[in-house]
Amino acid sequence: MTKLFVGIDVSKDSFSATGLDSKGNVCFSLSAPMDRNGFSELMKAITSNCKDLCNVIAAMESTGCYHINLFSYLSSKDINTVVINPLLISNFAKLSLRKAKTDRKDSLTIARFILAHKDSIEQFSISQDTKDFRDIARERESISHLIASTKNEIKRILQTTFPELESLCNVFTTTMLLFLKEFPSARFIKATDAKVIAEALERCGKGRSVSIGADDIIRAAKNSIASSSLAKELILPQKISTLLHLMEQLDKLTDILTNLCESIAIEEMEIITSIDGIGDVTGAAFLAEIGDINNFSSHKSLIAYAGLDPTVFQSGKFEGTSRISKRGNRHLRRIIYLMTIGVIRCNAFFKAYFLKRRQDGLPFRKAVMATAHKLIRVIFAMLTHKSHFHVKENSL
Repeated sequence: MTKLFVGIDVSKDSFSATGLDSKGNVCFSLSAPMDRNGFSELMKAITSNCKDLCNVIAAMESTGCYHINLFSYLSSKDINTVVINPLLISNFAKLSLRKAKTDRKDSLTIARFILAHKDSIEQFSISQDTKDFRDIARERESISHLIASTKNEIKRILQTTFPELESLCNVFTTTMLLFLKEFPSARFIKATDAKVIAEALERCGKGRSVSIGADDIIRAAKNSIASSSLAKELILPQKISTLLHLMEQLDKLTDILTNLCESIAIEEMEIITSIDGIGDVTGAAFLAEIGDINNFSSHKSLIAYAGLDPTVFQSGKFEGTSRISKRGNRHLRRIIYLMTIGVIRCNAFFKAYFLKRRQDGLPFRKAVMATAHKLIRVIFAMLTHKSHFHVKENSL
């Protein structure tokens, strides 16, 4: 059975492609623009060398957003197309002593990589549903980072305009954010009638319980050490508007993420959330990043995929400090960390394991990482055997 292995090196405006047969002979090599004509030229080269598209495997490196359109085009033609971590290609290229680097040579390297790994190449492929699932999870993560950054900016402004307020209440409740949009400084509050302040606080609360009264806010404003800054009083309402918008988008994406998870991975979601400390959001994000658990041969490969595998620097009698590699999926690594903190707080089994590692002498961060490894081992076994979480006696 004749097979065709196509390596593609993608850039913003163009791509290079090289096709190899099962013996490693070059069938074609081309460069084309990243447009419809270029895509058609690639398809013509593929079909002229392999009539049955089921026997074609195409691969490209992950390039941010530039590879997505070509990936989607080839997938729509029923060509098995995979996206490969550039680090794998880079390490594979180091096996050659030649230093020359061009787009065509890079595409040849990718083609040789998939030829060498043809028996395991399926683990690199993901379905469009999984890709969409992952994109939503990562967009939600991005918005979470923006929310955290915006909150820090608001805190810095309040340190100038009304530093006492943060110690009196949570300034990031919807009520207080809306109130601060109208009264962004202690100076504003001092210059306003007490009745107006009370009415504004009640209006912003809209029936919600308010943890602080208007009298407390006015008293704090009158005794405030705040500086007068017209610029910050103008900037703060804009920052608050941005934060409220981001929080609204986060809620929408959270609903979309959990609904997607329920539609394509409901069984896996029920399994993973059977562990106390793992909620719907972190569970869904974890499943979005790993895709099919069968892509991983063992829990060790899943740990390495997340970049949580240990690295040891050793030469002769010297042995350096062991650290995690951080060479895998940074999104998955962050999610696993959040899940680990959650189970340490809420799950008696993992909390006991964490405390045991601390008693063994591990510092806090290493004990957390040890618990993360334990958590991944448990999750891998649960997803592989389709079983829910339960604790056996003496299982620590």
